[in-house]
Amino acid sequence: MALTEGNQSTEATFTLLGFSEYPDLQVPLFTVFLAIYMVTVVGNLGMIVIIRINPRLHTPMYFFLSHLSFVDFCYSSIVTPKLLENLVVGDRTISFTGCIMQFFLACIFAIAETFILAVMAYDRFVAVCNPLLYTVVMSPKICASLVAGPYAWGIVASLTLTYFLLALSFCGSTIINNFVCEHSVIVSVSCSDPYINQVLCFVIAMFNEVSSLMIILTTYIFIFITVIKMPSDGGCQKAFSTCASHLTAITIFHGTVLFLYCVPHSKTSWLIVKVGSVLYTVVIPMLNPLIYSLRNKDVKETVRKLMNSTTQS
Repeated sequence: MALTEGNQSTEATFTLLGFSEYPDLQVPLFTVFLAIYMVTVVGNLGMIVIIRINPRLHTPMYFFLSHLSFVDFCYSSIVTPKLLENLVVGDRTISFTGCIMQFFLACIFAIAETFILAVMAYDRFVAVCNPLLYTVVMSPKICASLVAGPYAWGIVASLTLTYFLLALSFCGSTIINNFVCEHSVIVSVSCSDPYINQVLCFVIAMFNEVSSLMIILTTYIFIFITVIKMPSDGGCQKAFSTCASHLTAITIFHGTVLFLYCVPHSKTSWLIVKVGSVLYTVVIPMLNPLIYSLRNKDVKETVRKLMNSTTQS
């Protein structure tokens, strides 16, 4: 029996419906998503290059930002190419192995981003509340550990969820009413009892959101108290400008995640879920480098120098 179920799962083929119910929008959506993906790739890889070539950006804050850009690039590159393919190709199928691998890899980087944003909040807390101890507290070794943690937990959580997904059985061709192989949609088309998978996903998701948001809220409460006590307006303005980009990125990321969790899974909500998934998987990876580059003088100056050297050569 176990062998039969395993064969059924291995031979199962998923069909990602995506936005197929809107045939007239396929080409416009392809154009928009392709443009977003190109900006995502250029923006995130460009941010990593800029941080590496500018010695002034060799600080803990930019070290974390480079990893955020790396995570965004990887996450978008796992999801968006298949989305683009399904918008122009009639065959929207994806193999069982391909679907599971897409979920496994996307899950790693989604969880890693959640906690990298929390690590960046801690970095801002140390910079604002303990500036004299900043270089000691945020040493290269500690920074490396703070970045390794999100990746490690992302791998562990993703492996756990994927292991239980592999224990499910799937009967023949299954239709997924989304453009990405998310945990909930994979479980929903299974022939097996979904209870354990649903509970496990809920527990891990709640742990990720609650723990990361608690870190962020706690650090920013202390930052706010410290800023309020600052005697000079210049110090307050500098502290707020240092945190503004990060707060914007956090608001967009966690706002979208909470929106997706709060939407009820009914037939009328599927379009809203898809739009939320687009924001989460396609748009946010593009926004982060724009948020940090548009509000950062050092980044803009490095870009300007690179453009000038390119035009002169």
